[in-house]
Amino acid sequence: MLPKKTMKQFLKKFIFLALIAFTFSYCNTVPVTGRRQLKFMPDSELLAMSFSQYNQFLSQNRLSTNQAQVNMVRGVGTRIQRAVEAYMAEKGMSDRIQDFRWEFNVVEDRQVNAFCMPGGKVVVYTGIMSICRDENGLAIVMGHEIAHAIAEHGNERMSQTLLANGLLTVGGAIVQSKNPSLVNQILLQSAGVVTNLGLLSFSRQHESEADKIGLIFSSMAGYDPREAPAFWQRMAGASNGQQPPEFLSTHPSHDRRIRDLEAMMPEAMSYYEKSPMRN
Repeated sequence: MLPKKTMKQFLKKFIFLALIAFTFSYCNTVPVTGRRQLKFMPDSELLAMSFSQYNQFLSQNRLSTNQAQVNMVRGVGTRIQRAVEAYMAEKGMSDRIQDFRWEFNVVEDRQVNAFCMPGGKVVVYTGIMSICRDENGLAIVMGHEIAHAIAEHGNERMSQTLLANGLLTVGGAIVQSKNPSLVNQILLQSAGVVTNLGLLSFSRQHESEADKIGLIFSSMAGYDPREAPAFWQRMAGASNGQQPPEFLSTHPSHDRRIRDLEAMMPEAMSYYEKSPMRN
């Protein structure tokens, strides 16, 4: 039998290698950007959860009766959906969205917000419509939110959390085996903070990635990508400067976002100029 110290060292190395193998075996590629991502959650489970939560959300919120806004949202959404389906088919990725059940709704709420749940369930709040101003501005918002679903950021976020929790569990077991009570207490108390700060960077990465993917999709749908910087300038004005420092924010700063979008413009314009859906 191996000595206790040797066994602990072996166990640490084994767990580390097992986690590395597990991580790489579940890598997935994000459309458009080609970034590798973690993906542990089965799509069937995630979509079932998403559709259930979406129906619950609709039952607890009032749908807008402004037919002009509803028609605009559904019209823009349908065009972006067609662009997404065309892109995914061209790249041989249609299987990734085959179980999507696209739906576009507007809820009566003054919040400046919109979201797309996994599976293509899109909700736009009436509070953001005045900032969008027109179909081009709305396409920037909806393209961005749809991009989160296409890039499977929800699945990745959950996978990151599962991995982080697994690492903390292993770390906690190792610390407890050595029994330094004070160190143990400090580490466990700080673990949540460290984990949250570590995962925040991924969330900012998701937002920047959704900006790029969404801009490509909305451009493919025939909406002018040059509206994107102007839209985010209006968003900055609407927030009255009330934005946390970027380091502690899940979103890039407005200034950085605008700079990044302007850098993406040549590529987005190439899609826009050849779009068959362009007005």
